[in-house]
Amino acid sequence: MLDVSQGNKWTQIAANVRTEISRGKQDDLVDDDHSQFHTPAILARRQLRERRHEKRAAALVKQDDEVTVKLENAALERSKSVDSAVLGKYSIWRKENENENTDSKVHLMRDQMIMARVYISIATMKKNPGLAQELQKQLKESQRALGEAMYDADLTRSAHEKIKSMDQVLSKAKEQLYDCNLVTGKLRAILQSADEQVRSLKRQSTFLSQLAAKTIPNGIHCLSMRLAIDYYLLPPEKRKFPRSENLENPSLFHYALFSDNVLAASVVVNSTIMNAKEPAKHVFHLVTDKLNFGAMNMWFLLNPPGKATIHVENVDEFKWLNSSYCPVLRQLESAAMKEYYFKGSHSTTLSAGSSNLKYRNPKYLSMLNHLRFYLPQIYPKLDKILFLDDDIVVQKDLTGLWSVNLHEKVNGAVETCGESFHRFDKYLNFSNPHIAKNFDPNACGWAYGMNIFDLKEWKKRDITGIYHKWQNMNEDRVLWKLGTLPPGLMTFYGLTHPLDKSWHVLGLGYSPSIDGSEIENAAVIHYNGNMKPWLELAMTKYKSYWTKYIKFDHPYIRACKLGE
Repeated sequence: MLDVSQGNKWTQIAANVRTEISRGKQDDLVDDDHSQFHTPAILARRQLRERRHEKRAAALVKQDDEVTVKLENAALERSKSVDSAVLGKYSIWRKENENENTDSKVHLMRDQMIMARVYISIATMKKNPGLAQELQKQLKESQRALGEAMYDADLTRSAHEKIKSMDQVLSKAKEQLYDCNLVTGKLRAILQSADEQVRSLKRQSTFLSQLAAKTIPNGIHCLSMRLAIDYYLLPPEKRKFPRSENLENPSLFHYALFSDNVLAASVVVNSTIMNAKEPAKHVFHLVTDKLNFGAMNMWFLLNPPGKATIHVENVDEFKWLNSSYCPVLRQLESAAMKEYYFKGSHSTTLSAGSSNLKYRNPKYLSMLNHLRFYLPQIYPKLDKILFLDDDIVVQKDLTGLWSVNLHEKVNGAVETCGESFHRFDKYLNFSNPHIAKNFDPNACGWAYGMNIFDLKEWKKRDITGIYHKWQNMNEDRVLWKLGTLPPGLMTFYGLTHPLDKSWHVLGLGYSPSIDGSEIENAAVIHYNGNMKPWLELAMTKYKSYWTKYIKFDHPYIRACKLGE
C-alpha cells in the first residue's frame, strides 16, 4: 500500500495538471471566439501565456517523475523485507527475480526482416532502387547473422551490430516511404503468404508421414530375408513346433495375431509371455503372408516362447478364402479398385494427395487386415479368442479377459469416444440412407488392437454374414472409405461390450500427450497411428516400452544392425 501523504501528493499533482490543461483550453477558446479581432497586443499576450503553460507543464511532469521514482524505490525497499518463502510469492521489483525473454533479440531480428521485406516492396513500387538495394543488402546480412538460431544464446557476436544497422536502414525507409495503407496491405499479404506456406507444409508433412508409415525399414527387411533363407535350408522334420495338440484345446488361452512384420510379432509374443502368470496355458495363432512365412517360422523356432504353444500359418494357403466367398477379395480384383490403387490419375506429390494416400496404404490390400472377420472359420474348435494387433505391447497378465462377462455380446473392446470424438459419424457416411437408417451418428466408437471375441455367439449371430452384407454394399466406397474399423463398427453394432479402459491404452503412435500413469497402469499399450515404434519417426518418449522386449544381442538382430 502507498503511504497516505505520498498518495495525497500524487493526487494533488494530477489535479494541478488537470487545472492547467483546463485553463489553457479555456484561454484558447476565448482567443478562438475572438480570432477576427487579433491585434499585436493580443498575439503577444497569447505567446506569453503559451510559454507559461509549457513551463508549468514541464515542471509538473518533472515533479511527477520524481514522485514516481520515490514510490518505486520505497516499494523496492519494502519488498526486500518480505519473506517470499513464507508468502509463496516474489516481488516483481526484486532484481534477482527478473525473467527476461531469452529470445527477445531473435524475435526483434525476425520482425526487422519482415519490415525490411515490406519496405523493399514499397521502394520498388515507388521507383526508389537505391533504398531497395540497401534494404536487400541489410536483409541478407541479418539472415546470415540469424541463421537457424532459436534463442539469443545461439546468435553470433555480429547479431547486435546487424540489429543496429537494420534499425538505421528501417528508420530511413520509414521517413521516405511510410504509407499506412501500403504497409498494412503488404503485411496482410505477407501474413496470407505465410498462412498458405503453413498449410502447404502441413500437407507435405501428412504426405511424408503416410509414406513413411508404408515403408519397411531396411533392418526389418534384412531380418526377414536372412531368416527365410535359413528356414528353407532346414529339413522338413525340423520345421515343426512342439505341443500341436494344444492348438484346438478350448480350455487354454488362445491369441490371434495376423502380421507380416517379424520383429513386431516377436514383441507381441515376448511381452505377453513375460507378463503371463501361467505361460504354458497360452497358445499363439500367427498368420502371415507367403513372403514372410519362412521368416516368421524360423524366428519362433529359434526363439520359442517358453512353455507356451505357437503355430504359424500362411494366409495364401486358406483355399476357402477366395473371391467367390469373400467380397473384399472380389472388390480388390475389380477394375475400379485397381484403377483407384494403381493408376497414375491420383496425385502423389508432396503438396497434394496426402488424404488419398492414407487410403491407398498397402495394408488395405492385404487379406491379413481382413482376417479378423473370419475368426470362427479359421479356428472352428475354439470358444473364445483374444485378437491382438502387431503394434501393441502387453504389460500385464491378460487371462482375466477370458472371464469377463460379455452379456451375450460378441466383441469385448475398449471404447474410444470422448465428448464428440471417435463417434460413428467420424467413420461412416451418414448422408447415405442405408447408414442414416441403421446407425446412430453419436454411437460410441471402439478400438481394434485388443479384442476378446466370443466365437460361439459369433457363429450364432452370423457375424461374418453381416460383414459380407455391408462389404457388398460398399463396393463403390459410398458407405465408408477403406479399412477395417468402419465395417467393424457396423458389423458389431449393438454387439460390443465395453471393457475397462485400463485394459487397452491407445495413441502411442500419434499422441505426444498421453499421461504416463495411464501407460504404466495399462494391460496393453497400442502404437496406433503412423509413428510405429519400429520406424525412425517413432516418438522417443514411448519407444522404450517396445524395445525392452527385443533381444538386441541376438545374432540376427546384430547382423541386420537393428540396435543402431
